Amino acid sequence: MQTEWRTQLVDRFLKYVSIYTESEAFVDKFPSTDRQWDLAHYIHQELLDLGLEDVSIDEFGYVIGYVPSTVEKDVPTIGFISHMDTSPDFTAENVQPQIWENYDGGDIQLNESMILSPNEFPELTQYKGQTIITTDGTTLLGADDKAGLAEIVTAAAYLIAHPEIKHGRIAVGFTPDEEVGRGADFFNVEKFGAEWAYTMDGSEIGELEYENFNAGSGIVTFKGKSVHPGYAKNKMINASNLALEFASQLPNDEVPELTDGRDGFFHLAKMTGSVTEARLQYIIRDHDMEQYEARKALFLQIAEDIQERFDHEVVTAEVSDQYFNMVEKVKEKFQSVEIAEQAIKDCGITPNIMPIRGGTDGARLSFMGLPCPNIFAGGHNFHGPYEYVPVESMEKATEVIVRIAELTAEQA
Repeated sequence: MQTEWRTQLVDRFLKYVSIYTESEAFVDKFPSTDRQWDLAHYIHQELLDLGLEDVSIDEFGYVIGYVPSTVEKDVPTIGFISHMDTSPDFTAENVQPQIWENYDGGDIQLNESMILSPNEFPELTQYKGQTIITTDGTTLLGADDKAGLAEIVTAAAYLIAHPEIKHGRIAVGFTPDEEVGRGADFFNVEKFGAEWAYTMDGSEIGELEYENFNAGSGIVTFKGKSVHPGYAKNKMINASNLALEFASQLPNDEVPELTDGRDGFFHLAKMTGSVTEARLQYIIRDHDMEQYEARKALFLQIAEDIQERFDHEVVTAEVSDQYFNMVEKVKEKFQSVEIAEQAIKDCGITPNIMPIRGGTDGARLSFMGLPCPNIFAGGHNFHGPYEYVPVESMEKATEVIVRIAELTAEQA
């Protein structure tokens, strides 16, 4: 199977990453960027050309299609989902992928000044002898989640071309704005029609995840008073200094760069400031719901404590929820996890079941009535110029999709 779909898979992936789809946070429209429509329209036409049924693209940019069942018995409709946007953390404009065949296990020279090295990224060594797709060091790659896109579409094309493979109806869905936490905002679960689905949005080969962070955002704004610094005593209110004070009162060891596993964190994602106004934008994460609520409360309490020193409004803070830990909903359809784990094993891979230190569309979709475990797409070092994906990992992810479809029919 892999030989048959390898060229299609790589060509599809390279096409997708060439289309600029970076999303933008804190924008009051959906999708957040018009450029995401370019890929949405492309995939919509591609699904039509491949022969999927009931293919649609809606007013919000969601693309949906269906691989028809090849069995007469009742089989649960299952789905596979990935997102079309790339992260605003690093530029994704004019991506120039590089393909390294028969990787020798050493350094990869991305450009004159940047090296992708196993000394810094030791997991690279497990891909010796494989084909690796990297960036040129000036953009991210977009394997998050265009590897997932390519795998789902390639698996769908393979199943359409091979009706002798026994499976039920399979829904495929592609979403905008996942990277800014809004990928499920307008997703029509009822229309999608699946009993459960899988997001193909994990990283390293073998990953299977059904726990994720409870996630929120926090914004705190400071209004200052500008006075000539030579005459400012007891008069000036420096908004930037207040912002620094706020940040210093959050736990300094509970940040992404110092945490792992199920540790939660506060992450300062963006800051702007002057004497007269400053603004901090945070993301807040914790796997445990009680600790997550405590983090939100602490965020608001620090702002309140600073505000109490003034007789007029100087500090405003707000927190909002983005998504919750999917485990509570996935366990209601735990068959979805068991089938995925068996499919991964059947494809000769050791499953790596772990909590997600992040989120997927599936986190929110699970609470909307569509349980969505997450499966590896194969990429590494997302959201930056050291991102890469082994082609063999993408092939295996595609094989896992096909095997899940078979197993679901076999067990029905």
